[in-house]
Amino acid sequence: MSTQGIVKTCGALLAAGSLISACSSGDAHTKDAAVQTPTIAVAPAAAVEQPIARFIRVSGSLMAEEQADVAAEIAGRIVATPVERGTRVAQGAELVRLSPVETAASLDEAVANAAQIEARLALGADGTFDVTKVPEVANAKAGLVLAQAEFDRIAKLLDQRVVSQSEYDQRRTQVEAAHQQYESAKNAAQQQYQALLAARARVTLARKAAADAVVRAPFTGIVGQRMVSIGDYVTKGMKIAEVVRITPLRVQLTVPEQFVAAVGVGQPVALAVDAFPQRTFTGKVRYVSPALRADQRALTVEAVVPNENGELKPGMFATALVQQAEKTPAVLVPGTAVQTIAGTSRVYVVKGDRVEERVVTTGQKLESLVEISSGLKAGEQVATSGVAQLVDGMKIK
Repeated sequence: MSTQGIVKTCGALLAAGSLISACSSGDAHTKDAAVQTPTIAVAPAAAVEQPIARFIRVSGSLMAEEQADVAAEIAGRIVATPVERGTRVAQGAELVRLSPVETAASLDEAVANAAQIEARLALGADGTFDVTKVPEVANAKAGLVLAQAEFDRIAKLLDQRVVSQSEYDQRRTQVEAAHQQYESAKNAAQQQYQALLAARARVTLARKAAADAVVRAPFTGIVGQRMVSIGDYVTKGMKIAEVVRITPLRVQLTVPEQFVAAVGVGQPVALAVDAFPQRTFTGKVRYVSPALRADQRALTVEAVVPNENGELKPGMFATALVQQAEKTPAVLVPGTAVQTIAGTSRVYVVKGDRVEERVVTTGQKLESLVEISSGLKAGEQVATSGVAQLVDGMKIK
């Protein structure tokens, strides 16, 4: 190759190298422009401090307000069972009916015996007892009056020496005998009256037995179980049905020892159950145990929860928030300002045109606000929008 050709070739290579260098420089500028992060628009809000109601989170179980194992008061054979499981019954409603033949006959006999004694005692129209109006007593009294009159007449004749001393003594003996008969008649009448009282007591028992032939609900509730059927023979005290009252319900809660001083009768309770995850049921504390349970070092607290629709069932596990009596100050921010990932909560504090990441500890939730227990002070501004796109030190507008 000639010297001129070599010069041309070298010039071409230099030109190509310059072109490649220029292209490489342009690509670098393009990459630098691509890595620049765009400015994020955020809505800042100030952390505010205000007193809030504190809650104690506890757990427990729902229980029926009342639960009764209804038993037969008398022995007999079942002739009717008008209720089934789940039947709603009012107080006094019929649950089971026993054969009334024996109880009705016993009642008739008791009434007849009492009426017989009443007739013998000749009670007044208003049922009052006057011993002097009893026929036997009246007869004895009449005999005593007659004997006394005869004795008085004989006594006068004795003074006149018309009758003998023996006849006088005889009349006096007759008066004493008539007096004893009169007292004996009164005592017998008193005994008959006591017998009447006993007969009336037997009438009362017979009436109760007749009424007990129908087993009734002790209170308004729901039949949880019926243990007998028509034709079964039951004995006195035999369990025949179970009635429960679930309006309202009781919830027995276990409160840790450190919160004992913060719980009292009448405090509001917010209740949550797994069956209704999106709902909250409210109630009030009705009972606080006077002592802690030694096995748990915890306090037993009972609350009452309305259950008009019967949605809550006895035996459900419940988580409850018991509101404390006094409010305490707390730092609150909007819930949208808090980002929680893998159990760690963060907020982004606005510092001029940039944000600063803060790891915080959250507390109670209050509607749309969240308590910040640590990591943030009242008055500091936090980002409430675009939080998921923010990183520490990012420029904002």
